[in-house]
Amino acid sequence: MKNTALTQKHISLGAKMVPFAGYNMPVSYAGITVEHECVRKAVGVFDVSHMGEFILKGENALDLIQRVTSNDAALLNDGKVQYSCFPNEHGGIVDDLLVYRIDAKTYMLVVNASNIEKDWNWITKFNTNHVEMHNISDKTSLLAVQGPKAAAALQKLTDMNLMDMPYYTFAKGKFVGIDNVLVSATGYTGAGGFEVYFENQFADQIWDAIFEAGKQFGIAPVGLGARDTLRLEMGFCLYGNDIDDTTSPIEAGLGWITKFSKEFTNSKALLEQKEKGVTRKLVGFELLERGIPRHDYLIKDAGGNTIGKVCSGTQSPSLAKAIGMGYVTSANAKVDSEIFIEIRDKLIKAKVVKIPFYKK
Repeated sequence: MKNTALTQKHISLGAKMVPFAGYNMPVSYAGITVEHECVRKAVGVFDVSHMGEFILKGENALDLIQRVTSNDAALLNDGKVQYSCFPNEHGGIVDDLLVYRIDAKTYMLVVNASNIEKDWNWITKFNTNHVEMHNISDKTSLLAVQGPKAAAALQKLTDMNLMDMPYYTFAKGKFVGIDNVLVSATGYTGAGGFEVYFENQFADQIWDAIFEAGKQFGIAPVGLGARDTLRLEMGFCLYGNDIDDTTSPIEAGLGWITKFSKEFTNSKALLEQKEKGVTRKLVGFELLERGIPRHDYLIKDAGGNTIGKVCSGTQSPSLAKAIGMGYVTSANAKVDSEIFIEIRDKLIKAKVVKIPFYKK
């Protein structure tokens, strides 16, 4: 089991620790609902240092990214970030990721913790033009500082203009007096805020400074439990639950990050899917009766026929209702379609809804 540079900090704060993606990670401190509300209303801090970071450099760095990702990275300018995915050769997804353009010849890719080795090997397989690749995952720490008061808290710690930083852009500069810290206006909560990348050796110093700066705003540490409820309220996909090697970006509603202005892995087959349609789609749903939908629960129609499976589900703290996402046959994917979730041999009525579930 790997530790992050802040594992001892979490333990000293009384966090409940769990194994996640090979790391010893905090799942909660004060409780999932309390932490969830803190992020929606104030500011919370997640240690997400288990995520992977790769640097790609050289004349052919963009070309390599274009060939292995679904989105069009040629649209990026310096300081811009893009959400994308690595399609595989069989219609599924190797991983979803963020692409950061540092300059015309330097990019950072941020990948999921459970897929670091898999993604590295995947990109390497296509690196036929000698792009310089560096896996900096083990020496990089990452804090997600999320919530409506995140900018006010963090602005005290840097000269970078965080108050006016547009969504999905980033800057590099001095933060807590430390050089070369990357701060991006990204996150996985829908509550606004930033992600802060820095070398492991500065982890305690930066953590402590952020908590001191955020004290007046009610800052609190947040674990993976609330991270999951927050992202699900926004309808954000979680790799391994909602998308994986068997789900295509078109089925998953990720057509918006699948650009056919270029060729990439399996792009012809995915274009055909887009043009001809798919037989199943990822939808959001809310339960109309009591119950909580869980991963792999069956989704059925009124006649009791299986039409799909739940990928993610929870009791939404913000909405006080049970919500979930799942793949269903395309005929049952329209908004307001009546569906049933099989929970302990009972069919619980639900309806398909538009995501995000939570709207500010």
